[in-house]
Amino acid sequence: IQLDRRIQQLLMSYAQLSVNAREIVARFALATSQEVEFGRAWYPTAAKTAHRLGCRYGVPTDTATAVISALSPNNKWDRNVVDAEAMCKVFAAGGEETDLNAVTVSTYGINKELATRLLLDDDTSILTGPKRKEFYNCIIRPELNDVCIDTHAYSVWLGKRVTTKECPNLTGKIRQRIKQDYHDATAFLNEELGESFLTAHIQAVTWVTHKRIHGI
Repeated sequence: IQLDRRIQQLLMSYAQLSVNAREIVARFALATSQEVEFGRAWYPTAAKTAHRLGCRYGVPTDTATAVISALSPNNKWDRNVVDAEAMCKVFAAGGEETDLNAVTVSTYGINKELATRLLLDDDTSILTGPKRKEFYNCIIRPELNDVCIDTHAYSVWLGKRVTTKECPNLTGKIRQRIKQDYHDATAFLNEELGESFLTAHIQAVTWVTHKRIHGI
């Protein structure tokens, strides 16, 4: 009887989720055990990477994290770290604005200019853009329980693959709605599985799973 009641409670909880929150849960359900563990460790591992990068080049960890975040849009993670290290290396060698802006990176020029200012000013408050700020928070400020919304996160939320060119401008109410659905999906999964996932964990797990399914 208790089990039946528990199942009924879960079904009721699931029914209260929005259609898009259910898409997030559905994508999580397709994750392998390895993908769950990898996704859960993704942001903590990124935080360790930022810390090592900062220590190596004499840059505060929060600034190193902000530089990584600034260079992240439209940039694969491995290359993102390479680009951030290249800029930190030039900075540590006494490079000035012209030198830093001459570093080759695999993202937009405006992102490189922002990374340059972050290094020269040592002021993370100048980090702009919702995606960049969310990425920064997920890496170094997990207590905020933020979630990074990019094209992949939008695709998972929508329930189908959307390319960067197809993705709408995720600002304002739509971004808040997506974030709330990720929070709701996380709360449901934690209740169902007896887990303590942060929303960033679920976003990372579903991102990894989404990439595998679509061969991205």
